[in-house]
This record gives sequence, C-alpha cells and structure tokens, in this order.
Amino acid sequence: MPTGRKYIPDNPAKAIRYLLFVAAPFIAAYLIAYVELDPDKPVLTYTLAVAVLMAIWWVTEIVPLAITSLLPIVLFPAFGIMDGREVSATYFNHVIFLFIGGFLVALAIQKWGLHKRIALKILKIVGSSPARILLGFMFATAFLSMWISNTATAMLMVPILLSIITKLEEINTKALVNHFAVGLLLSIAYSASIGGVATLVGTPPNLSFARIFYIYFPEAPEISFATWFFYAFPITVLLFGLVFGYLYFIFVKRKTQWKSLRKEEIAEAYLKLGSKGFEEKVLLVAFAGLALLWFFRADIVLGSFTIPGWSGLFNQPEFFNDGTVAILVAVILFIIPSKSSPGTFLMDWKAAEEIPWEIILLFGGGFALASGFKESGLSLWFGQQLEWLSGMPPIVLILCISLLVTFLTEVTSNTATVETLLPILAGLAVSIETNPLLFMLPATIAGSLAFMLPVATPPNAIVFGSKRLTVIQMAKTGFVLNLIGVILVSLVTYYFGTLIFDISEGIFPDWAIIPK
Repeated sequence: MPTGRKYIPDNPAKAIRYLLFVAAPFIAAYLIAYVELDPDKPVLTYTLAVAVLMAIWWVTEIVPLAITSLLPIVLFPAFGIMDGREVSATYFNHVIFLFIGGFLVALAIQKWGLHKRIALKILKIVGSSPARILLGFMFATAFLSMWISNTATAMLMVPILLSIITKLEEINTKALVNHFAVGLLLSIAYSASIGGVATLVGTPPNLSFARIFYIYFPEAPEISFATWFFYAFPITVLLFGLVFGYLYFIFVKRKTQWKSLRKEEIAEAYLKLGSKGFEEKVLLVAFAGLALLWFFRADIVLGSFTIPGWSGLFNQPEFFNDGTVAILVAVILFIIPSKSSPGTFLMDWKAAEEIPWEIILLFGGGFALASGFKESGLSLWFGQQLEWLSGMPPIVLILCISLLVTFLTEVTSNTATVETLLPILAGLAVSIETNPLLFMLPATIAGSLAFMLPVATPPNAIVFGSKRLTVIQMAKTGFVLNLIGVILVSLVTYYFGTLIFDISEGIFPDWAIIPK
C-alpha cells in the first residue's frame, strides 16, 4: 500500500482531536438545521455554523490551518453570507503585504548571517557571567523579534544558544549546566513573544488586529506603526524586566557552582564571523531605514507638539501605509547586486520561497471570518447577548478578556484565537457603548503572552523542539508569567493606553457606531 498521512490516531490526545475534527461538520449542520439565533435573519446562524466549523478545525489542526482558512471562499457564498468576490478580496490587503515585506527583509538578514552578528555583538557587550548571558540572549531575542517575526527570531536564536550551551557543558558537565540551560531556552521563547508585542510586524496577532479593526471601524483614526509602538513598547519593557527577574531567580540565583564562559570565548566566536561584508552593511542600513520609515510615516502627536510624518511630503499622504514601506525596502534588496557572489543579488526568489504562506492564508481566513461576522450582523448579535456586562467596571472586563485569551491560546493557534474573538469583542463594545479599543487591544496582546505549553505559540514550540526541556518545566514556569502578563496588560491598557489612543471612559466615539 502507498504510504501517506496517518489517519489512525496513536494516542488519546490525537484521538480526541480527530473525533472533534469529524464531529465539527455535524455540529455545524445541527446549528443550521435546528438553531435560530434570529428567525428574521437566518444568515446569523449560517455564519455561526461556519465560525464553529473553522474554530474546531483550527483547534484540532488535523488538516493544515491554511486549508481551514480557505473555507469562507466556498461556504460564505453558498450560504448567502457574502459575495465570493468580496470574500476573496479579504485574503490580500495592505496588512498582508506588510507581513510579506517584513518577512522578505528578515529572510535577507538570515541569508547573509547578520542576525548572528547582532546576537553575538550583544553578548560580547553584556558579558559572560550567567546573569549576563541570560540578559544578553533575552535582549537580543526581544530586539530582533520587534522587527522580524517572533517565529523567525526563535528559529535564528536557538542554534546560537545551543552552541553556547554545548560550550558550557564542555567546560563543566551536562548535569551541572542542565538547569541553567532550561532557563536559557525558555528565555528565548518568552523574549521572542515579548519583543514581538512591541511592533505591528513582530507577531501575527498584531497584524490581525490592525486589519480587523479597520474592517469594523473604517472611520476610526489609523493604528499606525508608531501609534502601536507607543502603546505596546512599555508593555514589552515592563514585561521584559519582570520575566528576566523571574528567570534569574529560578534558574541563575539557585544554580550550583560551575565555570562560566570567558569573555574571550564570546569574542572569539564573534571574530570567526570575520569583518562585515558589503551585504551585511547594506542590510544593516536597510534594516534601520525600514524601522525609521515605519516609525515616521504618519504624524506623531505628543500632546501639543506634532512630529510631521514623511508621507506629508506627497500630495496624497493617506495613500501610504506600512505595507507600502515594507514592500519598497524588500524590492530594493532584490535589485542590489552582491559583491561576494557576483551575478547574484542581496535577495533572490529561492530565499523568498521560505515565506510562510500558511500563515498568510491563516491571516486571510481570519479577515474573511471577521468580514462575515460584520456583514451578517453576528458580532452585533453576540454583543447584544452580552449587554448585561455593561454594568461591570471596564478594568474588570479588560482583565477577564486578557485572562480568557491568554489561557485559551495555550491550546489553540494564537492568531486563530485572536481572529475569532476580535469580531465578538468589537460587537460587545458597540452594544454596551464602550470604546472598542479597550477590549480589542488587550485581547490582541494577550494572544502573544501564552507561556505555558509548547503548542501555545511558535517560539514555545521551536524551543521545545530542542528536546532539552519538558512540558512540566515549561508549564510550571509559564503559569506564573501568564498571570503576570494578564495583570500587566490590563493595567497598562487601562491607565496608559487610554492616553495614547485618546480614550475617555463613558464616551462612545462616533467612529464606532455601526449602522444596524
């Protein structure tokens, strides 16, 4: 018999996932046949059925996430939820091109090894004691994750870290170093997620939020790269400090005595990279230029003082977006020739083939689902069912939302979870006449702060793939950090985010009114 995908589950967990996968279409069919959310609007029930089917298939991952994400293209037209042309258009937009452009720059950095130079340079600066090694890897990972995807950052940093761990084991023993090695590996996973929070391109849920927010509230002020950064960067800084302190206490302060790396050994590893070549220098300029172009594209308002954005130099500044900038820099890399490899360029299509198209289609599926929720009125229906929450203080609601998303995304795709919940939260905010940003912002951030399980986020899975730590070790360490993250995100959103986004408690913005 020909070999292929294994359909027979080989453990209880897989068996449950497979049963859920098979049951999902029957659950959706039952909803369509026997449930009436609104007798006058059967399209509400149809949309819910499609959403339930997609959510269960996303959770089980029996079929690829990307394939599940394509279901709206077929099912929305079939049930009269949305026109097929309109659904298809949601799969490619400026947010998708922001991701593609940013990832192309990241792949170019990876191709020429600039990431290794940055990481080792940071280690060289911070020092070689256990605490400094921990701080160095955390800082390097968080910094890189701010500008390239957290998944790519974790993939780039783990091999560098493993080489350092191996060196420590050579001058000590594996048993002596093991406890510290677990802490270092966890620091990579956690720092990649924490750093990714700071920028729109750092982690997929941030991009999902930017697009879904625009789908629902096209008249709202733009969430630009700079605006998001001013809100999220303090969360990254505070959480970085707390996580470093926690990991230091657990994995460094209690360590047994062993010899650390000498500073000369890190310097030697850096010297082996040789001097910066033409390609690395150009990429460093492109990397810095991309960040600056993103940051200063739109006007930055600081109280009564405004820093004008460079897009104002053009007749139609509103025509520019962060995706435009990302693609501009990416295209330039394809036309600059390499000096060390004559006849080639800094970037080529072979390297570009590593773009994670599955994630791009997952984005598209989430955007399509959000559009279906809006067009059918399902998000408003959900909001109306939750109107009883209007009497609760906003800070309590924010805390509950953050807690729900953080622990839900421990067992589901963080992007899929955020894309499923944001439309519901938008509808809830409109129904109880609260600024939608108060609910949507913390939900988005919380989607990246699941630290307990390998399946929670890609960085967790990549680190777990090193086979140097157990699920129990990750879960015990991550549970406390989950709670810290929930509290921090809630407090920063309520007390600081309201200032950044000009949110006034008790005032419902005009741009949030959705015609019924």
